[in-house]
Amino acid sequence: MRIAGIRRSTAACLTVLVVSAASAQETVRVRGSIERVDGSVYVVRSRDGSQLNLTLAANAAVAASVKSGLSDIKPGSYIGVAALPLPDGNQRALEVHIFDESMRGTAEGHRPWDLQPNSTMTNATVEQIAATTDGHSVTLRYKDGEKKIIIPLGTVIVTYLPGSVSELKPGATIFVPAAAKQPGGTLQAQRVMVGRDVSPPQ
Repeated sequence: MRIAGIRRSTAACLTVLVVSAASAQETVRVRGSIERVDGSVYVVRSRDGSQLNLTLAANAAVAASVKSGLSDIKPGSYIGVAALPLPDGNQRALEVHIFDESMRGTAEGHRPWDLQPNSTMTNATVEQIAATTDGHSVTLRYKDGEKKIIIPLGTVIVTYLPGSVSELKPGATIFVPAAAKQPGGTLQAQRVMVGRDVSPPQ
């Protein structure tokens, strides 16, 4: 009887783990604009034309994007760079997000990204920066390694500052890095990036 009980207990634990893992994977990125607000639900038109219903988690944070440039990237800055790999093993930036100091450590590391085929995202601290003939070369260091990234002139660069829920209004362009799917199809956001004087990179 004891063995049977242990087996049932083990099976129950495994089931919880499997369900938890599946639930953790049920997230999507949202890129689009707010069409209207129905109570606590934000009706979003995504960039592919579909309509999504988005709600905010109780502790959701809002970050607002403002236009920035290469001169705003400095040693010690914490930034995120969407990029494509180069033949020499380095990366070429597609867009750059400079994080306010209060957001340091956000999603630190290097991972695949869905901006373009084979694109990546690196969130890390700028260790070195040097001017090049067509932009900047930056070395980013994160907890598991480092990446050298070329940032060409003309690359979209924004700074994310602490924002307000009041900025989430019809017409606002938003980006949600990870919205959790809820029963009934609604999506719930822990963090929303919203355009203040420039749209968040899409």
